[in-house]
Amino acid sequence: MAKVLIVEDDDGISEFVNLELKHEGFETVLAKTGREGLEKFESENPDIVLLDVMLPEINGLEVLRRIRAKSNVPVILETARGETIDKINGLNSGADDYIAKPFEIEELLARMNAVLRRANASKSARTVLKIRDLEMNIDSMSVTVKGVAENMSKTEFLMLKLFMENPEKVMSRDDIIDAIWGKDHFIDVNTVDVYVGYLRTKIGPDYIKTVRGAGYKFVEK
Repeated sequence: MAKVLIVEDDDGISEFVNLELKHEGFETVLAKTGREGLEKFESENPDIVLLDVMLPEINGLEVLRRIRAKSNVPVILETARGETIDKINGLNSGADDYIAKPFEIEELLARMNAVLRRANASKSARTVLKIRDLEMNIDSMSVTVKGVAENMSKTEFLMLKLFMENPEKVMSRDDIIDAIWGKDHFIDVNTVDVYVGYLRTKIGPDYIKTVRGAGYKFVEK
């Protein structure tokens, strides 16, 4: 059965959902803060995330943004009833669905099963990214250029993945820092230039174009 990461700071809701999902056969992992949720996401490799919007330390929308920078795992947001802006922002940030609190467990299970079915159906289609002579396998974290494997650090891989998922989009250095390191990391913008240089050395100089005064763009054609 699927492994579920429940990121919820309300003990009553967390315990209720935890017990019900275990009863349904799910494996569960619990986190009470946004920061703990991100740590558990990295260490536990869940199949689906139930994510409260209002969390201590790091809010749910920021947690979602960081997850989406590196993974397409299904995420269902738990929002306060009537908070339309949270639903809109969540869906725009990459949430697969949302459910308003308080909710019935039957509704939650229906939504979870629906997004898991969609994820399983499309998993094979998004495992590999290919642009020109460059191919990336997300599951194995491997990259080949003209069929030849290139060794990459985790940061290089994540930056290349960000570029390949956003071809022809101009991204500022700050955008890249936020996507890879997060908003609360004090990374100098020159660090982006350094890693772009590493990538150009490994994949070739004509994939990543410098847009003067704006940032970088990954050239698709």
